Amino acid sequence: MLPRADLDVQVALDVVRPICEDVRIRGAEAVRELTQRLDGVDRASTRVPAEELSAALASLEPAVRAALEEAARRTRLVHEAQRRHDAVVEVAPGGTVTERWLPVRRVGLYVPGGLLAYPSSVVMNVVPAQVAGVGSLAVASPPQRDNDGLPHPAVLAACALLGVEEVHAVGGAQAVAMFAYGTVDCVPADLVTGPGNIYVTSAKRLLKGVIGIDSEAGPTEIAILADDSADPTYLAADLVAQAEHDPNASCLLVSPSEDLLDAVDVELDKAVAATRHRERVETALAGQSAYVLVDDLEQGLGVVDEWAAEHLEVVTRDARSWADRVTNAGAVFVGPFSPVSLGDYLAGSNHVLPTAGTARHTGGLSVQSFLRSVHVVEYDREALAAVAHHVDALGGAEDLVAHVDAVRARIPR
Repeated sequence: MLPRADLDVQVALDVVRPICEDVRIRGAEAVRELTQRLDGVDRASTRVPAEELSAALASLEPAVRAALEEAARRTRLVHEAQRRHDAVVEVAPGGTVTERWLPVRRVGLYVPGGLLAYPSSVVMNVVPAQVAGVGSLAVASPPQRDNDGLPHPAVLAACALLGVEEVHAVGGAQAVAMFAYGTVDCVPADLVTGPGNIYVTSAKRLLKGVIGIDSEAGPTEIAILADDSADPTYLAADLVAQAEHDPNASCLLVSPSEDLLDAVDVELDKAVAATRHRERVETALAGQSAYVLVDDLEQGLGVVDEWAAEHLEVVTRDARSWADRVTNAGAVFVGPFSPVSLGDYLAGSNHVLPTAGTARHTGGLSVQSFLRSVHVVEYDREALAAVAHHVDALGGAEDLVAHVDAVRARIPR
């Protein structure tokens, strides 16, 4: 019964499948035609010239640059703590398994830019990839007709600030397909990451396997678990903040306090009337958002765990203890002074998070998203001999006699 956007990833597959197939077959020609049809932009190449990146950084407002630098610093601090180190385990005398952590060779980083510009998403994508040691980074972001068909200047500036040299003016499902299959302008990538609209998310699901994906990070959503100690003005502001992202944004306020829900409703009317993106906010709040009245916080915890929100705020008495019991959420924000919008920019956490309930099985973007675990097995003759009789037993039980023979060729009975 809990609301989410009517247009889901599965439905959008029917839209993105022919787009991705066209890019697979025709490459850059298909990308150019799709960009012209869907974005109203026609460029001979998707690649953004280096001088445009430099110019965007040079013209960036000093306050925005300072904010991006601080966001990058905090994000790097958090993500450097996620580094993995190789581990050597001696399974038996003479037998070791080493777990190596290797970065993918090349990643395509998607930065949305349809309704709004997201230079913060450049930070969230690029920093963990750099910390992981990825050797080749390419950013794709939708072209803007009022910026000579290039991505938003703030996005270009953020790329230049972080040292990203390869940026492509392409968005939507065709950007994901470009990273998956490659074009004359863009070498194929091993992994694509980043948030996007329902079509970007659907393309990631469709092409998973052709290319690795981080998560299904689609239209944004927020759940708030609150009791009567919460400030209704804060909660209304947070609901509006998420709803302004996208008409398909989902907002859920869960509380055992009917008085709180009534108070938030009053404050929400005021906040919606005053917000800049009123039409978008009203669509999101009316379309796939709700108040949920529960018997108590225990039941409320069950509700938010079942909904598995991208963002979950816990604004209760003893908020940390309730937050520690949450099992399904992309990110958890604890107490009245940890709003989701802080996480979008400067908390140090990553804002590329799983949506549509996929937080039940998938985490947010991290350094690990860009790493692969490779086991290196090394046994000497004595170690193999010591375990050969177990191989005899298991190979026999599975009727895989050649497995047994491969060991016994080295260790005769």
